[in-house]
Amino acid sequence: MTLAVVVQARMGSSRCPGKVMMDLGGAPFLKRCLDRCDRIPGADLVVCAVPDNAHDDPVANAAASWGYAVVRGSETDVLARYAKAAREVQADAIMRVTSDCPLIDPEICGETIRYWQTSGADYGCNNMPPGFPHGLDCEVFDADALFAAEELATDPYEREHVTPWIRSHPSLKRSTIQGPGGGIETLRWTLDYPEDVEMFRALYAALGDCAPMASASEYLSMCLRRPDIPAINEMRHDPARLAATLRADLTSEMVSLRGAA
Repeated sequence: MTLAVVVQARMGSSRCPGKVMMDLGGAPFLKRCLDRCDRIPGADLVVCAVPDNAHDDPVANAAASWGYAVVRGSETDVLARYAKAAREVQADAIMRVTSDCPLIDPEICGETIRYWQTSGADYGCNNMPPGFPHGLDCEVFDADALFAAEELATDPYEREHVTPWIRSHPSLKRSTIQGPGGGIETLRWTLDYPEDVEMFRALYAALGDCAPMASASEYLSMCLRRPDIPAINEMRHDPARLAATLRADLTSEMVSLRGAA
């Protein structure tokens, strides 16, 4: 089985234009995300899925220059872009990560893959309900489920957000790993606002040279020791995300953030 991590990325952003190409500790946010995805256990390759617009050429060119596969597709129909990526690299399964997650944790993603495989589910995730900081989210699913969604999903929301049809279809089995919660799910480690850029740069500065390869538990430990860092973007928390509840038909397994204190 070939499992591809597909990372959607584009230049456009109404809140923080060009955010994925901004600098974080000497490299673009996008590279930080792709490099961490490249270390996910159980994944065979990383693909950057970029809109086929000229203004997104810098994203595609940069990802290719770093040695990652690049697939171009629709800007608005992200579901079709993912399906195209799966076909072009002949993937049997897809892990979905978004480029606004520069702290994505390879081990947590690997655990999500492992449990999805052992549970026999069609779809797996690590955020139903949210128990990890916002920015560690990942999803994994069979290519067949993705192609079915591409063919049958009609709602614009389903096309833009890729997996709603898969997550809600009654014939598909779903699994999730659950984070420890206890308040860490309120931490915002996702890139969408200028305050997020400032928070990531402060976290990198505090961790020094080890920041790019640090684990989620190491990032968490620093945030707990330095509450001034997560305070930078705490006003941007997403209440709708925190209100998510666990579906009754999900199989689940608890996973901790080892080493955090």
